[in-house]
Amino acid sequence: MVVKKELFYSIILFTVILGHGLQAQSSSRPNIVFIMSDDHTSQSWGIYGGILKDYVQNKNISRLAEEGAVLRNAFCTNSICVPSRASILTGQYSHDNKVFTLQDSLNPHHDNIAKVLQEAGYQTGLFGKWHLKSQPMGFDDYMVLPGQGIYHDPYFRGRDYWENNQKNLIQKKGFSTDVITQMSLDWLDDRKTDQPFFLMCHFKATHEPFDYAHRFETLYQDVDIPTPDNLYDVGPSSTNRVFTGHSMDILGQRYEQASTGDFWAKYPGLPFSTENLSADSARYQIYQKFIKDFMRSGAGIDENIGHILDYLDDRGLTENTIVIYTSDQGYFLGEHGFFDKRMMLEESLRMPFVIRYPKEIKGGSEVNDIILNIDFPALMADYAGLEKPSFIAGQSFREQLKGESVKDWRNHMYYRYWTHSPTRPAHYGLRTERYKLIYYYGRPMNNAGPQSEWTSPGWELYDLEKDPFENQNVYKEKKYRKIRQKLHKDLQQAMADAGDQYDIKK
Repeated sequence: MVVKKELFYSIILFTVILGHGLQAQSSSRPNIVFIMSDDHTSQSWGIYGGILKDYVQNKNISRLAEEGAVLRNAFCTNSICVPSRASILTGQYSHDNKVFTLQDSLNPHHDNIAKVLQEAGYQTGLFGKWHLKSQPMGFDDYMVLPGQGIYHDPYFRGRDYWENNQKNLIQKKGFSTDVITQMSLDWLDDRKTDQPFFLMCHFKATHEPFDYAHRFETLYQDVDIPTPDNLYDVGPSSTNRVFTGHSMDILGQRYEQASTGDFWAKYPGLPFSTENLSADSARYQIYQKFIKDFMRSGAGIDENIGHILDYLDDRGLTENTIVIYTSDQGYFLGEHGFFDKRMMLEESLRMPFVIRYPKEIKGGSEVNDIILNIDFPALMADYAGLEKPSFIAGQSFREQLKGESVKDWRNHMYYRYWTHSPTRPAHYGLRTERYKLIYYYGRPMNNAGPQSEWTSPGWELYDLEKDPFENQNVYKEKKYRKIRQKLHKDLQQAMADAGDQYDIKK
């Protein structure tokens, strides 16, 4: 009987030890906090330099950069919100996950990184902007904005309120960036402490109408913000571009329309008018309002990133938590005379990205390799100690973040924008370390949303070493003939490597 008791207690002791061991193993896996904003482009972060670096409020973004790593060449594969978000979740190009345009939705049954982490024992939460229309899958808890959502006193939809019905929406008082942060922190407070967590905190800011909390109303008051050198770009006649683009003047028209009546967006700081101003003076005034509103909206993001970092510090979670901050794509802030995104030009193509993981990433480091949004979920799986899921086309860049050189890493990237319109035609292209080749094929491909009017196809080539701001299309210049020929072949190979079968014959 004594022997049986001793055996019984030994089994109990072994079970307790084993349980502690499993708990320790679970807790040793890093937590992941993925913070993403909408359109908060790299020009407005300050840490990438540029004309706004001395004006933007970036205390906490700078802190992440000083304590972690900055990606210098991160790019999206389709510069528009819904497709880019789908690529970030699935690790796939648009032609694979079938999210081509703003009108598409991510199939709830489609594989994504949240499902993978959830199945691996991570607690998963999503708060803020979802934008993928279908019900979020792979998340234990979520509370998301319906569609674009609103900035002030926003409404949210959760698991128990998913049906598209006003009665099933929950309103939260406050400014959206503040509210989304608080919901995220409340979820962290309620989590199970014996499991690692994966939190996606997605801000609506800085999306048009570029609104901000009332506390930022006087920020930049009586300050003149410097302008891009190509703000007064008047179009293809001066640049040899093959498309017109989305002019800042359109934003001015929206401001004025919203000042005098109902409009789809409620911009802050109205009324606004450019009456009796010359074309250049009007564009300057439009830019000043636009850029100040944009940076005010961004200031709220930076402030709330600080709240999240302070929370992790106060609870002893910093060392074992990966914090990522990025935006779903870039955005034009007056460059080329444009606003909005969509194009393969640098300001729209480039994604800002900063990451901190004290256990592994040296503070103040930079990665110059070409990284794509389809790589993000591969990195998360790697940090979670998992083999890269077979559905992910991207690759983990964990070794680069540790300061290691990775042999045979990509030296170019493939891009495709599917939403055709006469002023911003559908296109695909190749970006290398020095050159960019773009083909505007001039017609829709039976996707949801594109306009049916065809446009003349055309090519653009930019030498990024000689012309980093892409002010001159040199496609037809004789001295680039051999380069052009090589890039054509490389583009076709990149398309094949990406598995894009939707080719347009020249």
